[in-house]
Amino acid sequence: MSTETAEGGGDPAVTVTQEAASEALGLIESEGLDTDEAGLRLFVQQGGCAGLSYGMRFDHEPEPDDAIVEQHGLRVFVDPASQNYVGGSTLQYEGGLQGAGFHVENPNVVSECGCGESFRT
Repeated sequence: MSTETAEGGGDPAVTVTQEAASEALGLIESEGLDTDEAGLRLFVQQGGCAGLSYGMRFDHEPEPDDAIVEQHGLRVFVDPASQNYVGGSTLQYEGGLQGAGFHVENPNVVSECGCGESFRT
C-alpha cells in the first residue's frame, strides 16, 4: 500500500475510509475496469453557489502529474490543481435512504453552501 503526499503540506492528498474504498471498488468492477490500473479521480471544479464543487469519475489510469493514493485496494487520482484544495481530506461513503453517496470531509473548507454541494476555502 503506497501513499503519495501532497506538495508542500506533507499530508496525503486524501485518506479513504474502508467503506468508501469497498463501494468504489465494487462500482469500478461493475464498469468492467481493471482495479489494478483504474481508479477514482477526485477533482475540484468551479461551480455551485459557494464557488467550488467536487467531482468524481472513474479513470482507466492516472495522468503523469497526478498524486496517487492507494488505500484499502482503491487507487485515487488527484491532479495538482485539485490537490491544493483537497490535501488532508477524507473520502467517506455514507449509506442510507436519503443522501447515500460519497462525501469529502475537507479540513480546508471555510464555508459551504446550504445544500452542501459546493464550498469555499
